[in-house]
Amino acid sequence: MLVSWRYRHRPGSVVQALDPRAWMIFFACFLVATVMTWDLRLLLPLLAIALFFIFTSRLTWRDTRRAWLFISGFVIFFSLLTLLTGRGGVEHYTVEHLIGSARLPFALLGWTPTLLLTSERLVFAVSMLVRVFSLASMTVLIPYCINPALYGVTFRGLGLPDKFAYAMDLTMRFIPTFGRDFQLTMDAQRARGYELEKVEGGLLSQVRKLAPLLVPVTIHAVAGSEDIIDAMDLRAFGVQPRTWLLELSYRRRDQLLIAAGVMLMVGYIALSLIGFGRLWVPEALQAFPVLGG
Repeated sequence: MLVSWRYRHRPGSVVQALDPRAWMIFFACFLVATVMTWDLRLLLPLLAIALFFIFTSRLTWRDTRRAWLFISGFVIFFSLLTLLTGRGGVEHYTVEHLIGSARLPFALLGWTPTLLLTSERLVFAVSMLVRVFSLASMTVLIPYCINPALYGVTFRGLGLPDKFAYAMDLTMRFIPTFGRDFQLTMDAQRARGYELEKVEGGLLSQVRKLAPLLVPVTIHAVAGSEDIIDAMDLRAFGVQPRTWLLELSYRRRDQLLIAAGVMLMVGYIALSLIGFGRLWVPEALQAFPVLGG
């Protein structure tokens, strides 16, 4: 049986009060606007928009704790990695202003690693953190604030073919279903004496010892997909355009949201074309000496 994300109706939620098609269109416009700029001055308004929808969505920490912990760990780790190594930012700047440096207390083959902190790396890391966090925050709202029963009709209402809309519906349900099956399999194996905590050895050894978990889950996923395919074939899915039990209709608030999203996207594209989307380094941080100069 397919399951869904932990969706529940939340009275007063701004996102749930919107037509899911309008939200998906706004999210697409927000995504384009975010990826078009690295300027921190332009990224901060996008972060403010994301925080507005988060705080008005009525999501609780208990419901989304795992998602936020994963997002925070992912964003902070890669932002720190970028800050310390400078990887990914070299294509956005050619000159670096040195703020400070530190030599690590060990050597590798006679070479002592040195960490450099420059203005450009600092600003790029902060811009990356704001950029990725804004996108991830808006993405979290989709599975937790959109009714799973509306996935198919939402994508069909956006003009996508029936097959693609139904495929997106199944995809959105597959991840939580796979997680449910994995948890059930792990509980069943533990009841039989399998101790996951004692899995040791190298990478190949660990993968081999995880076979009692991976093999049943994989087989169950394949068998479940075959059942769904057979059920769709028996109902002649794809022979002709299908009808949907639920119907969606745009309201004025949805039209305003779509208009705001389109204006946001067009505005950021225009700013990017005239040169305002590049990495911006404050003048105060440019007062440090040039690295290597």
